[in-house]
Amino acid sequence: MTPEQLSDVIVSALGRLAGDGRLSSPEPLPTEVLVERPKVKEHGDYATNIALKLAKRAGRPPRELAQDLADVLAENDGIASVEVAGPGFLNVRVAAGAQGAVAAQVLAAGPAYGRSDAYAGQKVNLEFVSANPTGPIHIGGVRWAAVGDSLGRLLENIGADVTREYYFNDHGMQIDRFARSLLAAARGQAAPEDGYGGQYIHDIADAVVVARPGATDLPDAEAVETFRAEGVERMFGEIKQSLHDFGVDFDVYFHENDLHESGAVDRAIGRLEELGKMYERDGARWLRTSDYGDDKDRVVIKSDGEPAYISGDLAYYLDKRERGFDRAIIMLGADHHGYVSRMMAMCAAFGDEPGVNLEILIGQMVNLLKDGEPLRMSKRAGTVITLEDLVGAIGVDAARYALARYSTDSQIDLDLDLWASSSSDNPVYYVQYAHARLSSIVRNAGDLGITPDVDVLVPELLDTPQEGDLLRALAEYPRLVTRAAELREPHRVARYLEDTASKFHKFYDVCRVLPMGDEEVADVHRSRLVLVAATRQVLANGLGLLGVGAPDRM
Repeated sequence: MTPEQLSDVIVSALGRLAGDGRLSSPEPLPTEVLVERPKVKEHGDYATNIALKLAKRAGRPPRELAQDLADVLAENDGIASVEVAGPGFLNVRVAAGAQGAVAAQVLAAGPAYGRSDAYAGQKVNLEFVSANPTGPIHIGGVRWAAVGDSLGRLLENIGADVTREYYFNDHGMQIDRFARSLLAAARGQAAPEDGYGGQYIHDIADAVVVARPGATDLPDAEAVETFRAEGVERMFGEIKQSLHDFGVDFDVYFHENDLHESGAVDRAIGRLEELGKMYERDGARWLRTSDYGDDKDRVVIKSDGEPAYISGDLAYYLDKRERGFDRAIIMLGADHHGYVSRMMAMCAAFGDEPGVNLEILIGQMVNLLKDGEPLRMSKRAGTVITLEDLVGAIGVDAARYALARYSTDSQIDLDLDLWASSSSDNPVYYVQYAHARLSSIVRNAGDLGITPDVDVLVPELLDTPQEGDLLRALAEYPRLVTRAAELREPHRVARYLEDTASKFHKFYDVCRVLPMGDEEVADVHRSRLVLVAATRQVLANGLGLLGVGAPDRM
């Protein structure tokens, strides 16, 4: 019995109480009841405060209503016992047979176990990484690559239609500095004072010279334009390949320059003019963002007639909405905190709902440690640690798992020695090893002629405390992944996997799955094998949501 199924049982019991007059309410009865794991294990498998919540409007003492509900619930074959606690809490113990049936449900669903339709019909535009194409992806962008891709998988898991989008910043001063840096490197000159350094600049400059012989001899303006066009294309090609190798691919690469050339900026400003959200002052056109929570109004068109930076944001957001997206989620680095209020004000100015139609997630810094010391320099990029540096040190799986394992609200210190190790202290190794061990058990069972078969499962035989803990963990998985998606917190999946792997190891230390020696194969062996296969499936599903492999052998 999963938490969702128990909720349905409680809802049905409430309906029965209402039907025989023991529960009346001026409001409709709930169609869903929150059930949670008690903090104290001895209190039972699940707990609910529904009697407390309904007692006042029903005009009944909470404990009295709770006892009536407990009496009805106790008649259900899937419930072993129900106790009233405190002012009216219910502590529920699920029968071993009902709990054991979860293993069959997992195997029946297979890779689909944990999926839901919570976001069915919703179109989500998920924008992440979006690093300027002026250098390799640095460690902050790598964090968003791991978290963003995992979030996309989670949202798809609950039914959303997700478009992963990369905002290609090919308009602005940073591109000019990049082009001038390439030209200087090609001419054997020092980098401009405001330019970019690192070996990658020389590598790209050399490639441009090979592709465009004589480019360095062109007049400066023409040479800069040549190195801009060729250099940006090559740099962005490297970025795309690096992300692909990291398991991250985008559906749309949106060019910032297109917003200005297509007239999208003018259309967005025109829309806001029609809505009465713009005004003129000091020869400039302003947006009334302070009406929507921003600390001040923002200049959209400067007094010289040129668009201000926010004009591109206005056009880009409106473009997403016009493409039919219900939600636009943007992931930004820690240095963009001041950006949030103006973006939310912009959303509201268009008549949309901040936090619903537009969400902005801020990620904190990542520090890498090697031999206990901070790692700050990249051999190729010079000033920053890159995606290639991280993957080269610990591999793709460990890098993705490590970066997705922590809340984006927290700064993280990644110990490269730990994450490269083959030990149980390494969280990704711990979870992957559990999956490999489960796979080994299934293979060994096959050698004995035993296969995981739900038709021979006797769920009530899975009655040890360790089996109960593992089964409840499997039952929790669907709710866990839905919650992780709704809260935009992939790290919840990683922590769940580690906890479930721990419960499996404790189960395996106590419960013998396969017969020994000449021992006959019994129902308990077959039933435990189903539990093993179900656990393997859940670990594989969860690792898949993080974009991490589930090896059968290690």
